[in-house]
Amino acid sequence: MAEIIGICTSERKGTQKSEVSSARLIENHGIENDAHAGKWHRQVSLLSYEKIKDFRAKGADVALGAFGENIIIDEYDFRSMPIGTRFKIGDVILELSQIGKECHSHCAIFHAVGDCIMPREGVFTEVIVGGEIKVGDEVEVIEADPNRPLTAAVITVSDKGSVGLRKDESGPIITKGLEEQGFLVKEEIIVPDEQNKIEQQLIRLADQRQINLIITTGGTGFAFRDVTPEATNAVCNKMANGIAEAIRAYSMQYTKRAMFSRAVSGIRNSTLIINLPGSPKAVSEALEFLLPNLNHGLEILKGTARECARK
Repeated sequence: MAEIIGICTSERKGTQKSEVSSARLIENHGIENDAHAGKWHRQVSLLSYEKIKDFRAKGADVALGAFGENIIIDEYDFRSMPIGTRFKIGDVILELSQIGKECHSHCAIFHAVGDCIMPREGVFTEVIVGGEIKVGDEVEVIEADPNRPLTAAVITVSDKGSVGLRKDESGPIITKGLEEQGFLVKEEIIVPDEQNKIEQQLIRLADQRQINLIITTGGTGFAFRDVTPEATNAVCNKMANGIAEAIRAYSMQYTKRAMFSRAVSGIRNSTLIINLPGSPKAVSEALEFLLPNLNHGLEILKGTARECARK
């Protein structure tokens, strides 16, 4: 069984963390007095001790905590574990919530040596059960529950909405509908009508957070800045446009203008991405058709249901 090699905390984000012998973890918050604690999905970061040793072998003299990691554990290859994997440390339970991260401003270690392994090798967890931990404690891995609820994320694509000039009405409608169907909505975000920014969020949610379903709203029409379908096409491994076509066909009974929707649907790894229009009314109509018929396809994608061929 693996054990804790080091525990590190810091009072400010983006700075090297300092070693402590023990720490108190607070449920749904993180490590007490650590800058990264809070009600979000990156409460406690983990890093493999083997990855630190490999980095040191290249000639870099780095201390534990140099990469901004909270807990250093030996033996485990965290990046090979699926989201939902749990780590039991005494009474404490952590749940894997994100693999790797984007590095925008670069941390102190990157500026010092020109590299940082945390974006590539680090993972992030949420505190499910709090308690005390200390260096030397054993760490037990609990496999992710294959029957846990499906996860979802909602992306509203809107130039005005992204800068607070327009209230997002469609995103909350989608979130409410998903939750009523039993989905765990992990994130709700607003981005401008810029293809690269839409792509970045789709990739992050699919790869790092392994979300089962991403629904976008907005940016699917004929306007010059409507690029949500292009962003979706760019990130998907394969398309699933039977969904988009079925939504359009259903919406045609409400308005013939549904023919002008360029929405697409596709799959990135194990994540289904579905574009919906930006209009709250059109979103409500689409969800009326979509949500009751979605679970079987997602379970097949997840690998927990049989194929849908009929005799």
